[in-house]
Amino acid sequence: MGKSRPRYTAKLKFQVVLEALTGEKTPGQIARAYGVHPNSVGIWKKHVLEHGAELFERDERAGHVEKRIAELEQLLGRKEVEIALLKNFLGQSR
Repeated sequence: MGKSRPRYTAKLKFQVVLEALTGEKTPGQIARAYGVHPNSVGIWKKHVLEHGAELFERDERAGHVEKRIAELEQLLGRKEVEIALLKNFLGQSR
């Protein structure tokens, strides 16, 4: 059996990237300090730089998702009322 890759928390990755963005230390120094591979430092930094704006988009999307959930809950309530009325009409109320 081969070794499994280590799993790092999002918090640790964020701390590593913040330190890498300051430019005060080399990726190798940062990697040694946090016990990660130097390539991981570069990959995580690149990912944040490419996708960092999405962090702020999620707040906007969350509002749309909450609105859609509210609409679906209202629709579900209406359907439950319709089902109850139809059962009552057919004489199958329970």
